[in-house]
Amino acid sequence: MPTSNNPAPPPPPPKTRILLVDDHTLLRRGLAALIETDPDLEICGEAATRQAGLDAIAASQPDLVIADLSLKDSDGLEMIKDIKLRFPLLPVLVLSMHEEAIYAERALRAGARGYVTKQELDDTVLIAIRRLLAGEIHTSETMGRQFIRKFMGGSTLRKGPGMDLLSDRELEVFRLIGSGKTTREIAQTLHLSVKTIESYREHLKAKLELSSGPDLSRCAILWMETGRLK
Repeated sequence: MPTSNNPAPPPPPPKTRILLVDDHTLLRRGLAALIETDPDLEICGEAATRQAGLDAIAASQPDLVIADLSLKDSDGLEMIKDIKLRFPLLPVLVLSMHEEAIYAERALRAGARGYVTKQELDDTVLIAIRRLLAGEIHTSETMGRQFIRKFMGGSTLRKGPGMDLLSDRELEVFRLIGSGKTTREIAQTLHLSVKTIESYREHLKAKLELSSGPDLSRCAILWMETGRLK
């Protein structure tokens, strides 16, 4: 029986494996469908919480993580810090609804390698993924120019009036206040005591020059709805 001398074709190269951490199921599904339009990429796992995300990373060993900053059980910035500590070589791309000017520098400082807003998801997420896999950092062109000016000795990055005074944790508490959560609910979300959250509220009032708790709530709600403090 004749045999062929042609060697078998080499197996295709392995796909780049990406893990999604976001607490919105529909967004994860849409993002997965978009990413897998690229034949070189595949979704290797999904998670909706900080702890589930960390467990999934350890179990699936992805090449890249895409994470939201707003998770039901945690501050996304804290999760990024955990990933950086436990998996220092793993690139993290932040996908967030929050304004880049306020959160991008904080995310990169926490250990992320890129930042994309959900408003520009379709246009840039695949570009951002490629940049991170190539060892580069991804932000918008506008934010990139601001980073260059800062590191060349120019003005600091714009974070909105007074927002640059807030620590990462204070900003997260402020965001949760603006989402309508009570002090007790914020304490439960961030796994902190009520007394600690009350202390953060006092810090926020002082830094934002607000005289009362209701003023703080109104300011936080306005910021969540419009991006403005006044």
